[in-house]
Amino acid sequence: MSGIVQNNILRTSGSIAVAAAGLNWSSTILTALTTFTVTVGNPGAGNRYYIDTVLQATVNLLEGFTYKFDQSDSSNSGHPLLFYLDAAKNTAYTTGVTTSGTPGNAGAYTQIVVASGAPTLYYQCSSHAGMGGQANTTAETVEAGNGYWIDTTSTTCTITLPSAAEKGDQIVLIDYARTWGTNAITIDSNGLNYQGNDDTYTVEYTTSGQSINIVYSDATKGWIPLEDDVTALEPSPPPTQRAIFGYGNNSAGSNLVTSNGVVGNNVTRVGVARETLAAAGYGGDKGIFAFGNDGGNYGGSNLVNSSGVIAADVSAVGSARKQLAAAGFGVGKAIFGFGNDGSVSGITNLVSDQGVVASDTSAVGTARRWVAACSYGGDKAIFAYGKPSSDAAGTLSNLVSNLGVVASDVSGVGTAREGAAATRFGSDGKGIFAYGKNSGNAYINLSNIVNNAGVVQSDVTGVGTARSYLAAAPYGGDKALFGYGATDSVQSMTNLVNNQGVISSDVTGVGTSRSGLAASSYSYSA
Repeated sequence: MSGIVQNNILRTSGSIAVAAAGLNWSSTILTALTTFTVTVGNPGAGNRYYIDTVLQATVNLLEGFTYKFDQSDSSNSGHPLLFYLDAAKNTAYTTGVTTSGTPGNAGAYTQIVVASGAPTLYYQCSSHAGMGGQANTTAETVEAGNGYWIDTTSTTCTITLPSAAEKGDQIVLIDYARTWGTNAITIDSNGLNYQGNDDTYTVEYTTSGQSINIVYSDATKGWIPLEDDVTALEPSPPPTQRAIFGYGNNSAGSNLVTSNGVVGNNVTRVGVARETLAAAGYGGDKGIFAFGNDGGNYGGSNLVNSSGVIAADVSAVGSARKQLAAAGFGVGKAIFGFGNDGSVSGITNLVSDQGVVASDTSAVGTARRWVAACSYGGDKAIFAYGKPSSDAAGTLSNLVSNLGVVASDVSGVGTAREGAAATRFGSDGKGIFAYGKNSGNAYINLSNIVNNAGVVQSDVTGVGTARSYLAAAPYGGDKALFGYGATDSVQSMTNLVNNQGVISSDVTGVGTSRSGLAASSYSYSA
């Protein structure tokens, strides 16, 4: 199949569920990537491959799908697995075949993306005869009257429609893991028309959460989507209830915050002592601390589980730096951005919903340090304020989309400052920036609310002790707090923020007085 992409997204609702009720549903999930574990043993007639513990198993491979033969077990040493057109290994088969690593070592595998029309194959050791078995290849032809879940978590795949159909035949395909936006499915119409286009055209679906409900009309139009809709919005996790302050100067550890905004006693530090780092929530109910100053620029991270326990150091990914900020975005993801890596920086690093920090993304907008960041709008984020290379505090902001894309500079609102803190609050996607130092190096206690469209509001006269280099995080589902920081000396007080964005007076501090710390939300449990 070749040619243009057909990808209609109809914005209706409800039809698929009704139509699907009368379908037979596949008992298995069609998974785009299947991994076989390969080991080698001697059953008495020389070395032989075992596939998922079965001696010389016959495996069935679907066209358009990917199969990984994992050879990391030490028994595979000296036995590279390859594919051939015959059991005697006279003719190698290399279409869609890749290898990685050395058999018997971690990460070693042979992988095949099964081509359309691939012949019957044989997997064999390239160094020794008679070790392998047969690999049957067939098209994954879905059947009329059935519904199928398609899992493309790891890679793409091709689904082949029946070669013959009658008017009214119906098939439903569903994005099982909400990953089609990352790894698309391709539909091979198998000689029949699709929306009036013949089989030389590629039919590709690339939207996460899609359900495809197709019905066969006639030879002229062929298969027609009754609906190819995103079945539901990405589910929203419940709001987090607790918060954690961590690290900072004075070699500080962490302090947990209850769902009532009460700061707990010191918890012994885990990992590298550092300050001027950043933190954000990820994965719905967990957090991550990363980067900072450990006497130089540090690039590692520490994950926080849903109970508030900080894990050991994770090695650095991306440019080590300090004086940066972080915020959550999307569903369970986070972003670290800006800072000082020897000079002011505008690079960012995305964090997956599993807490994996990605490599650097090139800078967008004005490079600066001592920025602050928070979530807004439910799934987006904003970086604002900070000190650019001119060494004067600024008011610029940069919005971050729900895909983690940083937008260009937006002219600032409010008083220029550095060393502020920011957090989300409320139930309607607002954020708040507060405190910091102005361009005259005076400590301030002004605040600026960010509405759910990412617009920064004018200054609001602050409450509490003016200070900078503090941290902030949400708690209790819809509230927040600012904590610690520096005036002429380091501080340990906190200021609670209600669900309307009103900052309260100082609460006597608990824990080590410090500045240059970070904070994150965690836990769904009150």
